[in-house]
Amino acid sequence: MTWDVLSMIGTVAFAISGAIVAMEEEYDILGVYILGIVTAFGGGAIRNLLIGVPVSALWEQGLFFQLALLSITIVFLFPGNLLKHWQRWGNLFDAIGLSAFAIQGALYAADMNHPLSAIIVAAVLTGSGGGMIRDLLAGRKPLVLKAEIYALWAVLAGLAIGLNITSAPAELYGLFILITALRVFSYSFKWHLPIKRLSTHN
Repeated sequence: MTWDVLSMIGTVAFAISGAIVAMEEEYDILGVYILGIVTAFGGGAIRNLLIGVPVSALWEQGLFFQLALLSITIVFLFPGNLLKHWQRWGNLFDAIGLSAFAIQGALYAADMNHPLSAIIVAAVLTGSGGGMIRDLLAGRKPLVLKAEIYALWAVLAGLAIGLNITSAPAELYGLFILITALRVFSYSFKWHLPIKRLSTHN
């Protein structure tokens, strides 16, 4: 049940996030649907490739595709004057998707008895993979590659699950809320990781 709920939350959140970005970039209706779907399922596809799960397993998730399509349709049909106020929530949906999918990816790898390193990688790629593809297709610099703290929260989720700190459903939901909150705080208060700049002067 926890697995399914987190998957649904992540799918809806990232589908909405991708649709909002597409509309911000003034993509047509097809572009909005494509970017929403790619954002919702891109991270899972990358994760499956790396931990040995057939990518075709994604096509068995009919309910999740329906949820994603419904979410994108609702966002696309949302009144334009109200959607302008919703655009500020794009980062929140992205944070929810990051948290839900990072935990889901870590659980996936843990259930396959992969080592801690693989669990962390699965968490990072599932949590941030869809967002990376979305940003690249939208011509933006991927958040995960910026100094702004993003993938670190997925690493934290992977560690918590890989070290068996959280395993019960209530603990996993608590971890989901914590990771989402940390991501929101990191962009609200502009927390950054260290940057090393190379001089461009001769």
